[in-house]
Amino acid sequence: MSENEFAALPGSERAALEDVEVVGPVDAAERITVTLILRRRAELPEELVEGPETLTREEFAARHGADPADVEAVRTALTSAGLEIVDSDAGSRRVVAEGPVGAITTAFGTDLNVVRNTDPVGGGQIEHRARSGELNVPVALDGIVEAVLGLDDRPQARINVSRLGAHAQAAQRKSYKPNALATVYKFPAGTDGTGQTLAILELGGGFVQSDLDTYFGILGIATPSVTAVGVDGGTNAPSNDPNSADGEVMLDIEVAGALAPKATQLVYFAPNTDRGFVDALSTAVHASPTPTVVSISWGGAEDLWTAQARKSFDAALADAAAMGVTVTVASGDNGSLDGQTDKKQHTDFPSSSPHALACGGTNLDADAAGAVTSETVWNGGTGKGATGGGVSDKFALPTYQGKAGVPTRVGTGKSGRGVPDVAAVADPATGYEIQVDGQMLVFGGTSAVAPLWAALICRLAQALGKPLGLVHTQLYAGVAAGQVQPGFRDVTEGDNGAYKAGTGWDACTGLGVPDGEALLAALRGAAAG
Repeated sequence: MSENEFAALPGSERAALEDVEVVGPVDAAERITVTLILRRRAELPEELVEGPETLTREEFAARHGADPADVEAVRTALTSAGLEIVDSDAGSRRVVAEGPVGAITTAFGTDLNVVRNTDPVGGGQIEHRARSGELNVPVALDGIVEAVLGLDDRPQARINVSRLGAHAQAAQRKSYKPNALATVYKFPAGTDGTGQTLAILELGGGFVQSDLDTYFGILGIATPSVTAVGVDGGTNAPSNDPNSADGEVMLDIEVAGALAPKATQLVYFAPNTDRGFVDALSTAVHASPTPTVVSISWGGAEDLWTAQARKSFDAALADAAAMGVTVTVASGDNGSLDGQTDKKQHTDFPSSSPHALACGGTNLDADAAGAVTSETVWNGGTGKGATGGGVSDKFALPTYQGKAGVPTRVGTGKSGRGVPDVAAVADPATGYEIQVDGQMLVFGGTSAVAPLWAALICRLAQALGKPLGLVHTQLYAGVAAGQVQPGFRDVTEGDNGAYKAGTGWDACTGLGVPDGEALLAALRGAAAG
């Protein structure tokens, strides 16, 4: 194809990676698989995203999926370019294509190199494909294709889980079995997640069934139904190292299972790439049966995402809301800087999406009966973890937060989506007792808060007899700056760096920690109203 047969793909720009070793060009014999995200056949109305109306999976595909004519246009253009179409799903607007390096790089106007750098999850050196600059698509697909994901397969996200370290003095250490937190946070009595499907996204690691059986036996709970689902070649692959992503996987499953034991868990394993992450979410959201909730404990600073990948992920979160699915997301474990070294404030994505229920973290002191002595913002100090939170630089202030008192972003004076929305215990010094790779250990991090809230959403949905979708519109109903919302216990002490806790919503713990019984009453009142 000549240059005039291509069109630039907006939002596809990537800056060249720094501090990496370039190994050389990608092997010409390698075959690469990519996911293309197509435009909607009709825009998704905001009132549908906000609820309470929802669409079935089939209704959504027919109204807001990809137009079959667009899918056929992609098929024609890419097969003409020497690629093979290996899968397509109009409902989630995805077409999967595969081809040799030469055909792939020509079709999308880029060069690919193998580079070596540090793995943000496990440490150590890894090799992966990398590109820079802007992508192109065949001109026939201009406006049809919104993203091409998977050419560059650098690690996209990190886990938000923290082990109890030596820095925690013995007098400060306290830990909880996750099911005990149902008492602390007053999860609705008479509920256990029956009839609900709870999806969990994982970008590495794995679980061992015998560990789950042993753990839930210790808790005196029947082992929940937990099924692994592979996406893009991802598998349940435990490493027998509790310091690996196994810790994340087991924390998610065991917290969710301890608090909503009768919910059916589907654990989606995908590669830690932008393609893998987007495909995992889309696959989970558009599955049958439609899940009640999706829990995500992985993320990264907003700036580390390309605009096309961030847009695609946010659109999949909007899909979820329109079909009644709530998505809970960890807000990060590196304070208001989100682990970045530019000394600027950052929020963690996907928690910064206005369609995600962003989950922040606390330090909790409660007794065996569930009575709370104190609960403050989690901030262990430099290098020891702190709850993520702040003001997004990529997403505008959503309507539901308009009167919550979200400040402008420190250092810029600009408004944006406030993070987090809600919170629960995350400090590993007051952490969760879980079993990983045959060991009983104490873990923390906002990674634990996402499945805790996912379990609560399951139990609320069970009690209400309906899914909650974008529950934000109900959680923030009638909100005012400096005012405690119904269904929450406010956290008013502490900071996460640039932001301090206070009465009402704040950029450390959001609206606060749940009072599940009061929250159920508030949701019932909103439904009756």
